[in-house]
Amino acid sequence: MSQGQVQPESRHRVLPPRVSTWWWLEKGSYFVFILRELSCVFVAWFVVYLLLLVRAVTQGDTSYQEWLAWSATTPILLLNIVSFLFVILHAVTFFAAAPRAMVVKVGPNTVPGGLVLAGHYAGLAAVSAVVAWLLLGV
Repeated sequence: MSQGQVQPESRHRVLPPRVSTWWWLEKGSYFVFILRELSCVFVAWFVVYLLLLVRAVTQGDTSYQEWLAWSATTPILLLNIVSFLFVILHAVTFFAAAPRAMVVKVGPNTVPGGLVLAGHYAGLAAVSAVVAWLLLGV
């Protein structure tokens, strides 16, 4: 090649190695990550389920009784049990991420992550107590 000539770029691209479809089964933390992402589907199901309840209640007693009968079927009961477990996973992993996502400063000091986490669980307990009081009159 003489001076001043530029060598053309290679037309071959180097691709990264293929990642297995099952990469998330390699480590427990990856598996929990995927389960948390999947839990969003079950959270959405609970929203739909509650909206169906509200619709049934607003349409009268017959509609509500039909909704209760539908809710008592085995597939819906199983779906709600699985959904409840996924919602618990979703809540626990959400709260576990809070101390890393929320850095709380009081003056020059940073609040320890354990206190941030405890504050979240205390808030959850308080809201749950208020809801229980409203619904159950306890």
